[in-house]
Amino acid sequence: MREAAFVRQNKDKWLKFESVLVNNTQITPDELSNLYIEITDHLSYAQTFYPNSQTLNYLNGLASSAHQKIYKTKKEKKNRLYSFWVKEFPLEFYQYQKHLLIAFLISVLFTAIGAYSSATDGAFVRSILGDAYVNMTLENIANEDPMAVYKQMGETNMFLGITLNNIKVALNCFILGVLFGIGTIYMLMQNFIMLGSFQYFFYEKGLLWESARTIWIHGTIEISVIIIAGCAGLVVGNSILFPKTYTRLTSFVRGIKAGLKIVISTIPFFIVAGFLEGFVTRHTEMPDWLAIVIICGSLALILFYYVIYPRQLYNRQKNG
Repeated sequence: MREAAFVRQNKDKWLKFESVLVNNTQITPDELSNLYIEITDHLSYAQTFYPNSQTLNYLNGLASSAHQKIYKTKKEKKNRLYSFWVKEFPLEFYQYQKHLLIAFLISVLFTAIGAYSSATDGAFVRSILGDAYVNMTLENIANEDPMAVYKQMGETNMFLGITLNNIKVALNCFILGVLFGIGTIYMLMQNFIMLGSFQYFFYEKGLLWESARTIWIHGTIEISVIIIAGCAGLVVGNSILFPKTYTRLTSFVRGIKAGLKIVISTIPFFIVAGFLEGFVTRHTEMPDWLAIVIICGSLALILFYYVIYPRQLYNRQKNG
């Protein structure tokens, strides 16, 4: 592209960005971020095709001013973490609701496949859960304590082990998104076929309610945030497959950053799920109403933070 055409095509964006820097013109954080990324992309392009040109000097000065204003003179607010959890992340997550829905539907599909496969093939449950687990559970059922598996390990050790394992699963869902999202789908397939098989196994033994009211005390949050981690992986995969107006590399970097934020957001929830599994689930003698309150409260928390609250923030900013 000729330099004059390049300038003519992009000068409006440059002038808008310059106005933000010089005159403190108000635009949304997302728009500012997008402009800054485009300016740096244009600078790289100009360095390659228009060396020693006035266009290069202008873009270099613009990018340098932006970098200095954004990074060198920026003072972190004392409530930065609070702002991230309460406003910045939920507002940003609003744009990934479709990815979340897709991750949820994929998870439901594989859960149904796991349950159906277990119902039509007697050996399927053992191939998924393993002979050792199935035999142990059958022995627990015979001893009239089908959920005894949650009582075998010490509370603290179980809490730490489960929490770390769940975070590892979430990170794998996110990282494998670089395989065009296929790796993330594979991780969801593994986990949710197992879930479907697991629940059908107890259904077949006439223990569906007993298993559900116990397992979902911690599983409501645990399973939900695995789906959310799957959303993070799909965001990464989508950024590679569909870069839109960005270069594929720029889109990929943006996808990685967005996906990482999503995974980081799940860590407190995994800690809560690990705590419930280590310290609460083992109390199978608790009344049904208490288990239902914990399950419904956990579901409400997840739905509020990842679905309802982002929409509220978006609508508030849009109308405000």
